[in-house]
Amino acid sequence: MTEFEKMTAGKVYDPSDSELVKMRTEAHVLSANYSASLETDAKKRAKILKKLLPNAAEGAYLQGPVYFDYGVNIKVGKNFYANFNLTILDCCPVEIGDDVFIGCGVSLLTPVHPMRWQQRNARKKDDGTVFDYEYAKPIKIGNNCWLAGNVTVIGGVTIGDGCVIGAGSVVTRDIPPNSFAAGNPCRVIRKINEKDNLDGID
Repeated sequence: MTEFEKMTAGKVYDPSDSELVKMRTEAHVLSANYSASLETDAKKRAKILKKLLPNAAEGAYLQGPVYFDYGVNIKVGKNFYANFNLTILDCCPVEIGDDVFIGCGVSLLTPVHPMRWQQRNARKKDDGTVFDYEYAKPIKIGNNCWLAGNVTVIGGVTIGDGCVIGAGSVVTRDIPPNSFAAGNPCRVIRKINEKDNLDGID
């Protein structure tokens, strides 16, 4: 297996691999270019986004700035909206459904480091290259979800359809569909139902 294949399969991999370094560098440059672009320059943004997020469906809008590690491991559904300062470290696949709203400062973090420092600390190859061992876990966010400001989602988590995740939450475990969940660690507060309807909206 290549290091990319190991990484996306959730196996221990070497992030200093030349292919991974090249991919990350390209994604970081594209992220910086998108972040520096004006929202009034829709054509320029669309061109950058097509390269940065090749698996984004129609209607995706990212306010920027954005910070992605690879971009190619992110799948975004229709009518996706992300506010300022979205960070996605997509060492493993990140799948986001249709009609998902993302608040300011949200982070989706798939990478995992070893718990024991003896395995976690940086080391050197024979050629002097510094590296560390990592692995990653996928993240899946269902359709019709809203992640409020400064939510952090940890690798290995699935958020079901129709969920609302409260501001500042750290999501460390799966959230079932149609739930309002919040806190650190994030936990289900209650189900979302017709009592949550706002007057005057069909």
